[in-house]
Amino acid sequence: MLGTLRNVGFLTKACFALTVFGGLHIILMTYYYDSDTGANKYTKYRQISDFVADLNMSVAHRKKILKLIKYYSNGTLDINLNDVAYTNKHLEPCPETSPLLMGPMRVEFSDPLNLSEVREDNPEVNTGGRYKPSECVALQKVAIIIPFRNRAEHLKYWLYYLHPFLQRQQLDYGIYIIEQNGDNTFNRAKLLNVGYAEAIKEYDYDCFVFSDVDIVPMDDHNTYKCFSQPRHLSVSMDKFGFKLPYKNYFGGVSALSKAQFRKINGFPNNYWGWGGEDDDIYYRMAYRGMSISRPSGNVGKCRMIRHKRDVKNEENPHRFRSIRLVRRMMNKDGINSLKYNVIKVEKDQLYTKIIVDIGKPGKLF
Repeated sequence: MLGTLRNVGFLTKACFALTVFGGLHIILMTYYYDSDTGANKYTKYRQISDFVADLNMSVAHRKKILKLIKYYSNGTLDINLNDVAYTNKHLEPCPETSPLLMGPMRVEFSDPLNLSEVREDNPEVNTGGRYKPSECVALQKVAIIIPFRNRAEHLKYWLYYLHPFLQRQQLDYGIYIIEQNGDNTFNRAKLLNVGYAEAIKEYDYDCFVFSDVDIVPMDDHNTYKCFSQPRHLSVSMDKFGFKLPYKNYFGGVSALSKAQFRKINGFPNNYWGWGGEDDDIYYRMAYRGMSISRPSGNVGKCRMIRHKRDVKNEENPHRFRSIRLVRRMMNKDGINSLKYNVIKVEKDQLYTKIIVDIGKPGKLF
């Protein structure tokens, strides 16, 4: 609404300003007139929330109004700016296909990036990497989960490209970076399980996208959401000549709904080192009667940031034996047997980073 006001006359602008500030005046006067019991303060809080939510403007503009309310109440009204400004009251559901999509994108990894600039470029992303569209109600609530260790430069590129990408798709999303603490052998699948377990503590997500930090999609029609079947999103990567390496490949970036994830008991926890966990996940889905859904090869194009194999992520020598035992082990090894300790939680504007101790390799079976 504020954007359109630039093109209207003075009287229209004045009426708008009187409406907004008149409403604020009524709310604040009612707040001070009533007693300041906890119940009454909560009622006033909801009145303010409803009033601001009814304003037809962006989250950023609603936040400015809330800051004014907080200022004129001399700080006596404890307003959570993110929570209240985040409300999407009386909005229609977002369309199945977002009108904001741009199609194929140029993806390059040569220019240096500064995260401060990425934050400035994404003003409507809230603390913890949380975003929801202000113009409509998102059709899905998506947690993006990234297993992580020693990839700070890769993360900058991922955040630079993916935040605008996800916003154009009109998703209600949050970014979770799950960092393995210590120098034990890397365990990608277990970190993904941790990401699921931690994300559902914060919000009622119904979809989970599991993404490697070095893979960036090249077309925003490749929607990072869930479908009726598990979705493989990194269909054709430059690493493989923009072809699927083999029919059952489920690596790189994938999406499962909460129901699908629970149906396969999450991911295996016993794959330490590189390789095998993606095939394990594929067989879990197959044994539960599910099949892989994919976008077309053109829409599913992705670029991978070139890098050497990480230290402490050498090939898993037990992966082939573990894959042969999927049917026997999947009900025992998964989200129902997950054990870990949270070391630290960092809330940046662009992401939530959760540093965890996931133990070390033990007896296989």
